[in-house]
Amino acid sequence: MDSVMPLRTTAAATATAATAAATVRPRFSFQLLANPRPRKPAFSMSVPTTIFTTHRARILPQFTPVRAQEDGSAVVSESTVPEGDALKIKEWEVERFQDEIAASQGIKIRRRPTTGPPLHYVGPFEFRMQNEGNTPINILEEIIWNKDKEVSQMKEKKPLLLLKKLLTGAPPTRDFLGALKGSYSRTGLPALIAEVKKASPSRGVLREDFNPVEIAKAYERGGAACLSVLTDQKYFQGSFENLEAIRNAGVECPLLCKEFVIEAWQIYYARVKGADAILLIAAVLPNLDIRYMIKICKLLGLTALVEVNCYFLHPYVLTIP
Repeated sequence: MDSVMPLRTTAAATATAATAAATVRPRFSFQLLANPRPRKPAFSMSVPTTIFTTHRARILPQFTPVRAQEDGSAVVSESTVPEGDALKIKEWEVERFQDEIAASQGIKIRRRPTTGPPLHYVGPFEFRMQNEGNTPINILEEIIWNKDKEVSQMKEKKPLLLLKKLLTGAPPTRDFLGALKGSYSRTGLPALIAEVKKASPSRGVLREDFNPVEIAKAYERGGAACLSVLTDQKYFQGSFENLEAIRNAGVECPLLCKEFVIEAWQIYYARVKGADAILLIAAVLPNLDIRYMIKICKLLGLTALVEVNCYFLHPYVLTIP
């Protein structure tokens, strides 16, 4: 008997299961508690992969034209949007057809649910009935849900208006893309983006005696064209302070802020901390969000590096103006 056996809420289902399905509409699964099947990590920043599931995703708009105007960004406005996209943007604003739009773009990462993952026990305790709607479907979704809470707390401490004032004291940005092209023209070899990373969810701690500044300088001496600095603390043991320390140490390689970006606030914060480029993950952000975040990057002088981790997303990302 398999350790995981799906249950379909059909006419043949029991009255108890049918009543529960009609009330909360979860996807049900029975999982043996005695011998659970081990789960392999579904996501790694080194080799990005995303597990897609068949249930429909629910994406809440976190960064849209109206949100951008509230943030005070003049460059992001409805006047800059092509006429053909106006209706789609309005539909996105009022949360209509979000499932269809997101699914058409290959987006399967949902934002954090309002409630925690409820667990219910059924029968003689051999089985667990789990509401999967409030449970992360993979490690990437878990990271995004945690990041949503983390960013909300950080915004309370440092509102966007404060970050805009701090921009005047931020160091000038350097040409991230130009550094990659320059390295290739000099050596004839692919340019290297070396990564400053202490840990990962899949491999744990990579280096105990972790000194981000010394590692960055060693990469630079070794010929790296640019550096990628992990800033997620919970899952990668990184920080924006590491990014700031490397920039203040005089490292000349342009710096990529490798963060799980879900809001424009993070882009401003990365710029204040000395980033020259920032990562945008296509598996997390709808095309509309990517489009307007790229405009924010241009406004701040940052390079936007869009990560695509499966062939299905390539055509959608390439159509973003």
